[in-house]
Amino acid sequence: MLRQLLVGGAVSACNIAIHALLMTAVVWVAHRVAEKETPRQSWRLIMVMIATVSVLMVAHVCEVAVWGLAYAIVGAAPAGADRLYFAFVNYTTLGYGDVIPVARWRLLGPMTAMNGVLLFGWSTAVIFEVLRRTARSAAAAASPR
Repeated sequence: MLRQLLVGGAVSACNIAIHALLMTAVVWVAHRVAEKETPRQSWRLIMVMIATVSVLMVAHVCEVAVWGLAYAIVGAAPAGADRLYFAFVNYTTLGYGDVIPVARWRLLGPMTAMNGVLLFGWSTAVIFEVLRRTARSAAAAASPR
């Protein structure tokens, strides 16, 4: 059990680092874009949100790939299973249906789910903050001076 907790903790820490790096970049870029005045503030809001959500989706796919790599290294997925699919099922908390982890690594599934839930929540908070800042900037630019 300790080995599972150590592996899961290490992979979770790696994913938190990936997420922190990309979150910092997203917030920095969104802040810079929000400072610029454009004739079409609504288009700017749309483009910022598309970019923000797209980058966050890429971050989550990278994090799932890290879990898939960890599953491959420790042999957590049953023989013949698609490890990336298995990682996605766990990370998104979709749940098991067709792939079940090998018994000695069964704690990695719930740890993956916990990591995914926390990082999805973090992403949601960042999406809201980027939307709030960009909308506030657009409203300020539209108001008479």
